[in-house]
Amino acid sequence: MSTEMEAVSVLQYLDNKSILVIGAAGFLANIFVEKILRVAPNVKKLYLLLRASNEKSATQRFKDEILGKDLYKVVKEKYGPNLTQLTSEKVTVVNGDICLADLGIQDSLAHEMIHQVDAIINLAATTKFDERYDVALGNNTLGPLNVLDFAKKCENAKIFVHVSTAYVSGEKSGLIMETPYRMGETLNGTTGLDINHERKLVQEKLDQLLVIKAPPETITKAMKDMGLTRAKMYGWPNTYVFTKAMGEMMVGEKRDNISLVLIRPSIITSTFKEPFPGWTEGIRTIDSLAVGYGKGRLTCFLGDLNAISDVMPADMVVNSILVSMAAQAGKQKEIIYHLGSSQKNPLKNEKLPEVAYQYFTTKPWTNKDGKPVRVRKIEILSSMPSFHRYMAIHYSIPLKGLAVLNMVLCKLLDKSVTDFHRKINLALRLVDLYQPYLFFYGVFDDSNTEKLQRMVLKTGVETEMFYFDPKIINWDDYFVNTHIPGLVKYVF
Repeated sequence: MSTEMEAVSVLQYLDNKSILVIGAAGFLANIFVEKILRVAPNVKKLYLLLRASNEKSATQRFKDEILGKDLYKVVKEKYGPNLTQLTSEKVTVVNGDICLADLGIQDSLAHEMIHQVDAIINLAATTKFDERYDVALGNNTLGPLNVLDFAKKCENAKIFVHVSTAYVSGEKSGLIMETPYRMGETLNGTTGLDINHERKLVQEKLDQLLVIKAPPETITKAMKDMGLTRAKMYGWPNTYVFTKAMGEMMVGEKRDNISLVLIRPSIITSTFKEPFPGWTEGIRTIDSLAVGYGKGRLTCFLGDLNAISDVMPADMVVNSILVSMAAQAGKQKEIIYHLGSSQKNPLKNEKLPEVAYQYFTTKPWTNKDGKPVRVRKIEILSSMPSFHRYMAIHYSIPLKGLAVLNMVLCKLLDKSVTDFHRKINLALRLVDLYQPYLFFYGVFDDSNTEKLQRMVLKTGVETEMFYFDPKIINWDDYFVNTHIPGLVKYVF
């Protein structure tokens, strides 16, 4: 038996294929679609599932919200005026919703897709750590099953790629393997996790709230609290990773004989190289820390400097999805790929305050009054107790003083006291949500991903085009010259 692995050509695979992209408005999906249009114009069709908003049709959202982005400037340069022609031939925008049966796609279009679609990529998710439980369960757990059911109806569908997250492992430490979670498995060994039961609990709670005519903010808070309670009960740190883990269970259990790829990326950061370095949008986990620091709001960094932050540039994640499609189509098995850097090119937490200081001292951010914000070396708090001490000294004690003064001034200061309270509560909430990531001691084993890298056709063209090896990243250079400038440009 030869140990030589089969090589795959992604370009050949994409030729004349019809691909359904779910959650097409998201960050990764945009990069995925841009890449295909740019390198594989011979693709047959990209069906992009988008929710229409109240103001705009799904098609209008694609034109305004997706093609209008800076991300598409390279593809616009490449095709010039022909881009409109290309997108009108290749792109079909589908108004739909993963929370509905058959994805809510209208009949005639659904009929066409069932005959046409070769591959389905699910990138739809809600990524807020403390999302309402009903919303997270709908999008991250039950939604993927609706997508899978639709994929099974597509007679030519040879591959279903579901993008999950590496952090379905919760707060495990040590080497974390590319293995599936089986239905009902929990991180702390508590038995009795049943997804149908979770769905019923949510419905009962919503019904109760309706009976007492609870205002919307009460319902939102109850749903958020419920998510965190249920997650922690079974050993997950937050609603997001809990519902993503259950989503994996759902598609793993019910896939029958469709080829299933589960992509588990770690923390996704701005593009490393394509279509250009530093494209990003929205604020992700570690970015809120960089933004807070650059704007002069964050004066302390909480985290173990020796722990590892596992980050992966978005374009590498997209390349791995494309290669996995070509490699696994028609194989009829389930395979999991960890996309992270902790095994091959670990980034220590101590780098983060260093690169932020290096960048913002040379290029300070200018606030809305036109004044550059001077950043100081950041105070490092390496444990939760030290964080609580810091908060007590810097915030709680002055807050008590403010409260006394406020009583003396007959509540004239009420607003500043509540503002101060709000700031502290925000800090505490962020810390509570991010703590599992700032003190993370796991390393994501990437044996499957490494094998996948070796399958990329060894022609110069494709190895250059579908790179996703984290070893090629120099972290200092990437943060100072690519990632932080990208944040400043697109997010600040």
